[in-house]
Amino acid sequence: MDLIRQLRIFVTVAETRNFSRASDMLRMARPGITKAISELEASLGARLLHRTTRRVSLTGEGESLYERATGLLSDAAAIRNLFGGSEEHPAGRLRVDVPVAVAKPLLIPALPEFSAAYPDIEIILGVSDQPVDLVADAIDCVLRIGALPVTSMIARQLATITMVICASPNYLSAHGTPRRLEELARHKAVNYFSGRGHRAIQWHMPKHGEKHELAVPSTMMVNDAEALVACALEGMGLIQVPELLVSEHLANGRLIHVLPSVCDDLWPLSIMYPNRQYLAPQVRVFIDWVARLVERKRGAMLHPI
Repeated sequence: MDLIRQLRIFVTVAETRNFSRASDMLRMARPGITKAISELEASLGARLLHRTTRRVSLTGEGESLYERATGLLSDAAAIRNLFGGSEEHPAGRLRVDVPVAVAKPLLIPALPEFSAAYPDIEIILGVSDQPVDLVADAIDCVLRIGALPVTSMIARQLATITMVICASPNYLSAHGTPRRLEELARHKAVNYFSGRGHRAIQWHMPKHGEKHELAVPSTMMVNDAEALVACALEGMGLIQVPELLVSEHLANGRLIHVLPSVCDDLWPLSIMYPNRQYLAPQVRVFIDWVARLVERKRGAMLHPI
């Protein structure tokens, strides 16, 4: 394994303090994570991590390497963008990864505008709800919904997105419509999971001015937002989903908004990019363009910062 890849794995383990979480973030089997760290320690002749059954922490040598490695990884990412044209005429490839819930309702319809303004930028668009490694996968920036992992990346929150709970009329007819928050525990949900751990992401909702988590029993779990909606349309259970993704189904009655005054929540929409001093021109103009796009789309479902 090359040194850059080993360093990226090491930085991820150092930031998450956990091999399993690093495995999820990097989409890499845990034995591969362990092997990479062992090989890096062997090649450097130093122990980098203290390991326990629950947690890892940095040794003194590990802390020194972490400080150098984050800068080196940022420089390596910047090298990939050396030929991005000038600030006045950005050019070259732009690698972006966005979640399903944002791609079709928000980003893709507006991309012709971006291409017309910057015709010399070639966009490589990944549409995925799964974690990506910006450095290892050579991705310039990502859009993400929800809480962000601990990372050395720069994160800029652009907006908050309204999250709603909904279900099909068939499901509600068979199981009843919940009228209070406490009744959700007696229902079935199609839950969402991300990463390799297959752990359902708990629902978040406001209560007494604070955010609370709620685990609704699963009838099944999926790792794709469109599959989540498709399962709800087939009557398989309640879902919590960005309103952007289901607004049409709510309008035509194929899905019913449940507990709107109680459970509607706001989740952050953020853009993340590697922590580097100099952003390539094509990356910088895209980040600024997305921020303007979000501002123009201000509404009940999208709330710019």
